[in-house]
Amino acid sequence: MKKILVIEDNELNMKFIREVLRRRGYAIIEAYDGADGVALAEQALPELILMDINMPHMGGIAALKKIKQIAPLENTPVIALTAYAMEGDREKFIKEGFDDYIAKPISIGVLMEAIGRIFK
Repeated sequence: MKKILVIEDNELNMKFIREVLRRRGYAIIEAYDGADGVALAEQALPELILMDINMPHMGGIAALKKIKQIAPLENTPVIALTAYAMEGDREKFIKEGFDDYIAKPISIGVLMEAIGRIFK
């Protein structure tokens, strides 16, 4: 069973992602801010991280930088989840080090396509 860490501060978004992924057989680990996400990533060593960008205490970009400094996680794929959906945002987040980008509101199809590209 593939282990996915979801770092998302919005409870409704977390519930949606949790239900979609659990029904598809993924093990889900949950963090509600970037700092907790970094700690859980280091402890659990997930195979994929879904990361919100705007979170309290530590945003997604800062959390990504910290996660990528942890040796066993440096190649772990991280997908940005964000309400930013302006032209050029995908490229901006990829340049920051994310492996993919999903705009909110999240659609099941888009989410599963992105995960499928990672776990191909």
